[in-house]
Amino acid sequence: MVWNLPNTLTATRILLIPFFVGFSYLPDRLGFILAALCFSLAALTDWADGYIARRQGLLTQFGRFFDPVADKLLVISALVLLVAQNHAPVILVLIIVAREITVMALRERMAGLGHRIPVSTTGKWKTGFQMTAIIMLLVQEALWGLPFQVLGEFFLYLSTAFTLLSGYHYFRYAWPKLQAGA
Repeated sequence: MVWNLPNTLTATRILLIPFFVGFSYLPDRLGFILAALCFSLAALTDWADGYIARRQGLLTQFGRFFDPVADKLLVISALVLLVAQNHAPVILVLIIVAREITVMALRERMAGLGHRIPVSTTGKWKTGFQMTAIIMLLVQEALWGLPFQVLGEFFLYLSTAFTLLSGYHYFRYAWPKLQAGA
């Protein structure tokens, strides 16, 4: 296996998870701000690894497998943390986590049938709204007294809508291939 910058960014995303979780338990506003900054850095690696890999032709089997795993670990750990701290509605988090796991399983099944599921535009919007929501919910009211908690919940609702919509698109795309391969 060739180790490259995109793979390093993917691994870094996983390694940042315990740090942003730990920062969120620091007292006062500093903990919220550090947690949000650390999560933001991890979210940036999500964008950067894919951009660099595609742009420079550095796609690897490791990246194809671990990039989505790192994304799910990052998002799910953040959402569980936010529920544990009463900063996110549990029903929205359950919907998002269920979709993430189901789509991951669908991708694996499709790969076993020799098909890849391309990332949809709604999936990209879902990710953008999710990351925005999580950052705002991590910050809460820590910056200038702005209502990031309220805005974060709004973006989490948007994210949940796009979560369901993109999940539907993935299953609609995969269903004929699953039927043919069954």
